[in-house]
Amino acid sequence: MAIKQDQINELQKKNLEAAVRLAQMSIENSQRIMELQVAVAKSLFEEGVENAKALSSVKDPKQAIELRTQYAQSTTEKMLSCAREMAELTNRTQAEVGKLVGEQLSTGGKDMFEAMQKMFTGMPITDQNAMTALQTAMDTTRSAFEQMTRASSEAFQMFTQPAATKTKK
Repeated sequence: MAIKQDQINELQKKNLEAAVRLAQMSIENSQRIMELQVAVAKSLFEEGVENAKALSSVKDPKQAIELRTQYAQSTTEKMLSCAREMAELTNRTQAEVGKLVGEQLSTGGKDMFEAMQKMFTGMPITDQNAMTALQTAMDTTRSAFEQMTRASSEAFQMFTQPAATKTKK
């Protein structure tokens, strides 16, 4: 006996919804990073124009060197700040993706197990030994799904940890 079509459709719908959420997370993270980069580029451009104007009016070479040094320091600080923000955005998105993948692995296995259980429930089985064997098979399947979910979640977490965290262990 096969799993009913509506059960398959429901599983596919859940998987599609998860894929859409994953795509939305990716797009939103990309948008945040692009907005940050544009803001920093605009700020650096404006600061560069102001610096060029200031340098054009300087008569003393020592003062020109000080202005260039200040501009270089300011630019470096802004670039490092931008890099830190981008790393934080990426880490938050990775954590959200990890959570989503973990949920999918957990609920996907659970949904499949429930669908199999419904299928067997509708079967006309009168032999107690056969029923016990089916229940044992169902319990073994559920346990295997749970172990696969845990292993997959742990592997995904190891994969998405930043390199600095991995080297500290």
